[in-house]
Amino acid sequence: MRILMIIDGLPGGGAEKVVLTLSECMQQMGHDVSLYSLAEVCAYKLPEGVAYKVVTQHSKAPWRKLTELSRRAKKLDQVLSKDEAANGKFDLIISNLHKTDRIVARCKAIDPARLWYCIHGVLSSTYLGHRKGLNYTLKRNKMAKIYQGKNITAVSQAVLDDLIDVMGVTPAKTAVINNPFDSATLRQRASEPCDLAGTDYIINVARIHPQKRQDRLLHAFAKSGLPCKLVLLGTGTEERIQAAKSLAEALNIADRVLFLGFKENPFPYIKHARMMVLSSDSEGFGNVIVESLMCGTPVISTRCPGGPEEILVKAGMADLLTPIDAQALADKMVEIYHHLPHINESSLEHYDVKKITQQYTELA
Repeated sequence: MRILMIIDGLPGGGAEKVVLTLSECMQQMGHDVSLYSLAEVCAYKLPEGVAYKVVTQHSKAPWRKLTELSRRAKKLDQVLSKDEAANGKFDLIISNLHKTDRIVARCKAIDPARLWYCIHGVLSSTYLGHRKGLNYTLKRNKMAKIYQGKNITAVSQAVLDDLIDVMGVTPAKTAVINNPFDSATLRQRASEPCDLAGTDYIINVARIHPQKRQDRLLHAFAKSGLPCKLVLLGTGTEERIQAAKSLAEALNIADRVLFLGFKENPFPYIKHARMMVLSSDSEGFGNVIVESLMCGTPVISTRCPGGPEEILVKAGMADLLTPIDAQALADKMVEIYHHLPHINESSLEHYDVKKITQQYTELA
């Protein structure tokens, strides 16, 4: 089977890592896999055997913003048509992330019957959370138009429910397929040396972004009075990182908060942490929850829209969910810090990379 994955760049992020994991496993299962990146940025090692192409279309014209989507779609059409003429039609095409979807939706060379849009996040909160009134309605309708009558797969049931119930989309076909994890490789990578091994710390692995609410986490950490350090593992704009550092200063916890940036291998840091804490307003799935549990590290998460509740309930750890509130998060951090819970590893087998990849190939 010929499979094409399309994504708008490969910076350090959960959806990007999922696309690479799926591409690698599909290739290992004997499929002919291509990966088109619509931007030159790539923070990850690319899997061997996967045909990788960067598809960009730059312009210096004063009106370039107005024509961006149509220009990029035309370029994608050209590359895809040439690829299929030389190597045969793709049996399955998966578009990942909303910016990618906006471009792919304008393509004329892609067969809609073979195309699936993979929704990785809770779109209403990610894109509409700050909008109100007519502005909210216009943006929602503009986004929904992209997905109306299309094949949709979502990384969690909550993500699909949001697309249908809140965004008002009526898909042609739907599937809920959770994100994949190679537990053996993950645990092997987690066993690599860690400069924080043997120290007392809790960790948050996420990009520094308003949706991830590191501000809430910093307030909760200050309220908790825990004697350990807080490690923030993730990248972000200089402005957002500086804002988080300034908040840590204002809360008098700067000496106990470590900003370590993006790590290509975060798993040793997760393994040696006392716990993982997520403070997000929404999470499409919550990769780091499964990854943390596979590393043997318990996870506390806000009961936000998206995957965290589904994952922790399925793992029998619903009591590790908290209201979306700094004080509730602080109280739970103190409780778990002193009484670490048992992790049911068998509950994580559902996310096995081969099982999840098989579900994707069955979409064709």
